[in-house]
Amino acid sequence: MPLVVLCGRPGSGKSRRAAELRAALGGPERQAHVVAEAEGGRAALRAEVERLLSRRDVVIVDAGNEVRSIRYELYCAARQAGTARCLLHCTGGPGGPDGPPFEAPDPRNRWDRPLFTVHGEEPLPLAAIRAALFESAPPPPHRATRSQPLQSSGFLHHLDRVTQEVVAAVMAAQRSGAQPGEVVRVPGVAEGLVLNRSVSMAELSRLRRQFISYTKMQPSDENLPQLASMFLQYLSRSIQ
Repeated sequence: MPLVVLCGRPGSGKSRRAAELRAALGGPERQAHVVAEAEGGRAALRAEVERLLSRRDVVIVDAGNEVRSIRYELYCAARQAGTARCLLHCTGGPGGPDGPPFEAPDPRNRWDRPLFTVHGEEPLPLAAIRAALFESAPPPPHRATRSQPLQSSGFLHHLDRVTQEVVAAVMAAQRSGAQPGEVVRVPGVAEGLVLNRSVSMAELSRLRRQFISYTKMQPSDENLPQLASMFLQYLSRSIQ
């Protein structure tokens, strides 16, 4: 059944809101599962969400989901399962230079809507959340894979080329003596990648295949300018 994705900075009250949602959305007719960040990182979180997604129960993701690439992956998982979803942004939290980067959700992005925002102690908009989850028609599974052939072909070609360029840049930086903690730059991309350890070509290729498998579920020209940045963010969260 539906997927509720929480996002926000540490200390913004996400776990409290997840508990409220679990109490409000669960009941005799359906269970409400809370999936929290745990050991195993992003990949383990995504796998647990995919395991629990069903046509009956509610899945609530109690995690920071700080960057748009993570939220995009969860969006794709819901699309693949053919279930409704929404995003709840919990504002506030101390933040700070040592905290993880946070990319605020933007309702102009498909993966960030429908978007609900709560500030401080204000009550959850439960009526609107229920309407988004239970009264809207969920998208059919794999609908995105039936995009117009020309658009999909061009999108996938660009996706393949961009991810190859990012992998090549990372390997070239390591061959040039980049040390753990240094920023790896990709030509034409403002964001960099900080590697905490060396990474092999085999691992980069595996992560590239995973990123492509999720991203090609939603082939759209809207995403073209962001693909390299999204892949760098995916690598940053996946290489621990």
